[in-house]
Amino acid sequence: MKIENTKAQMRKGVLEYCILSILKDGEAYTSDLLETLKDAKMLVVEGTVYPLLTRLKNAGLLNYRWEESTSGPPRKYYGLTETGKLFLKELNTTWSELQEAVHRVTTEKTTK
Repeated sequence: MKIENTKAQMRKGVLEYCILSILKDGEAYTSDLLETLKDAKMLVVEGTVYPLLTRLKNAGLLNYRWEESTSGPPRKYYGLTETGKLFLKELNTTWSELQEAVHRVTTEKTTK
């Protein structure tokens, strides 16, 4: 088993949560999302993010709007819908509970 595969799966598992969290403060262009994720050491590629954005939009969590660009084709800006904001709120709770559970399992001595 290769550690890189496991690390990649862990990142993929939280990518949806990270994208929704980035968008909580306002709309973003896909390259801005990618840059924020890469700055945070979430090693992702466009081929992973675009299908995820489409899936989140189809689920009613995101919307988008087109904006003309002075340096190329129009840009698609994504933002959270009201449903997306509620979904993110629930994910925040779930993430906190998961962090606590993982911390407990990985750091506390367990006895059987």
